[in-house]
Amino acid sequence: MAMTERPAALADHPLAPLTLEEVREAVGIVREERDLGPRHRFAGLTLNEPPKEDVLAFEDGDAFEREAFAVILDGNDGSTYEAVISLTQGAVTSWTHVPNVQPPIVLEEFDECEAACKESPEFQEALRKRGIEDMDRVLVDPWSAGSYGDEEGRRLSRALTWVYVEDDHNAYAHPVDNLVTIVDLNEMEVVRVEDHGVVPIPLESGAYEPNGRPTRAGLKPLEITQPEGPSFEIDGHEIRWQKWSFRIGFTPREGLVLYTVGYDDGGRVRPVLYRASLSEMVVPYGDPRPGQWRKNAFDAGEYNVGALANSLELGCDCLGEIRYFDAVMVNGAGDPVQNKNAVCLHEEDAGLGWKHYDMRADTAEVRRSRRLVVSFIATVANYEYGFYWNFYQDGTIEFDGKLTGIVSTGAVGPDVKPTHGQLLNKDGLYGPIHQHFMNFRLDLDLDGRDNRIYEVHTEAVPPGDANPRGNAYLSKSTLLERESEAQHTVDAMSARHWRVESTETTNKVGEPCAYRLIPLSANVLPFFQPDSAVAGRAGFATRHFWATRFSQDERHAAGTYPNQNPGDGLPKYVEQDRPLEGEDVVVWYTLGAHHVVRLEDWPVMPVQHAGFKLEPVGFFDENPALDVPPPEGHCHHDARRA
Repeated sequence: MAMTERPAALADHPLAPLTLEEVREAVGIVREERDLGPRHRFAGLTLNEPPKEDVLAFEDGDAFEREAFAVILDGNDGSTYEAVISLTQGAVTSWTHVPNVQPPIVLEEFDECEAACKESPEFQEALRKRGIEDMDRVLVDPWSAGSYGDEEGRRLSRALTWVYVEDDHNAYAHPVDNLVTIVDLNEMEVVRVEDHGVVPIPLESGAYEPNGRPTRAGLKPLEITQPEGPSFEIDGHEIRWQKWSFRIGFTPREGLVLYTVGYDDGGRVRPVLYRASLSEMVVPYGDPRPGQWRKNAFDAGEYNVGALANSLELGCDCLGEIRYFDAVMVNGAGDPVQNKNAVCLHEEDAGLGWKHYDMRADTAEVRRSRRLVVSFIATVANYEYGFYWNFYQDGTIEFDGKLTGIVSTGAVGPDVKPTHGQLLNKDGLYGPIHQHFMNFRLDLDLDGRDNRIYEVHTEAVPPGDANPRGNAYLSKSTLLERESEAQHTVDAMSARHWRVESTETTNKVGEPCAYRLIPLSANVLPFFQPDSAVAGRAGFATRHFWATRFSQDERHAAGTYPNQNPGDGLPKYVEQDRPLEGEDVVVWYTLGAHHVVRLEDWPVMPVQHAGFKLEPVGFFDENPALDVPPPEGHCHHDARRA
């Protein structure tokens, strides 16, 4: 099943991703109307999502406008334009110059930046100082420039360098430290080379492929089969499974997007989420050394993490009865690109769902839990990020982020112990301390658009008449009436979480139907100083929980164009201090993963997890998984021997 199966004329829904034909048509229209030349780059082209109210009012058979949205960089003068292309009308309906911004770095700029460095005499001389003559052994990663006041209005990269020692295997084991190359990405020329002194290049192997490495024995086959096929149904881009229904999409910036998520409760599909996706991700490093301190990549807004999605047919990324979806995007030249198998859909056993053994009647009821997993994996230079959305039969939605890949390395020379990182070998290779902050935009529509939000925590009752035995504690809810009040951090000691309620529906005990957002993993706050450059750009990371009133234009936690931007996004959105009571509210949750590098993280890092879940709390009148059938072929023996 692929996202490209329906031709443009047969798009079945306003939120259906653009087909390959539609992308090709949109590019052709804007090229012709705006007379685009070879120096115009497409920094992204995707579906221009219709207004929310139009989507919610849509019924099968209704006609709808089909539009594409493109971000185009004019390499002639460095200006940026946003284009809305109507596929229905066959015309560009909007062409807007966006001043003083830099769109994301596109994939072609990776290769071109590396080539520009290798052709630079100054760069070559810096490598000769380090004993490197062969430019074919050199790997250059075009790190984003950030915003430090010295960019002079140019589209820049602060490129970092590694070398291959073992043919083409793992250059990240061999960093060229203290060398930063400033490259103008429009002109593709080296502006300057910052050489802060020669540090010996670590030469010890960083091999991780088998190639003769012995593998452990004793691992017996583990097969996952569904002889009758999977339990889910797919209709175009709509997925139905175990009372859940939702649509999926894919954008170059966000990757996988979930739309119109609902749960069938007694024959009525109740809305839960209108739209959910990664909003932004930033990776600030904590090392003040010359080659490290500017490393704070915004992997969504600066690099288009969706455009870096893996083709999952290349490995064992999913197991079971799998259905894949392709993603259609454009490259920098505007040519359509079909990323095969970018999204994976499959079912998994999820352990015990619910159980009770009645010791008096000597009977037991057991139900296995099953989950539906929809996921994609992106490679951003050295790192891999897995984005997994899990749907459970009991109405829970869970996000599980999986971080793996190769740590970004530096070198300190032999017999030096780094202060801000972990030595990985005796050759001076080290992994700097760093953090990952992923922000998710969750447009909840619980039984409709009119919702409210509470901060909820547990506190002990003070000794006195209300707590004469010292055992009393209670859960306390505080209404978040305005955006200025809806800014919080995680507090595991008080079991803090956030409850989003419908203002229209109630459950059987007369309480509002609701879902709650619960942290699943240890969270963390950034350690950068409040007046640092990265603090201004990544203000969203200073709070784990934010809430805003819905706005179609507020989609990204660090703003629409974070590349070389001194600061935008959530902190500015909430300055409007809009009321939230009984409104269409959007929740923004920031996951912080703290990475103090270990020896065990080298040469490839074992998967680390970071996540949260959305859990029904009074949304249903009882356990919605009561009707899950007992396991077939198991658990039918005497309960006393279970």
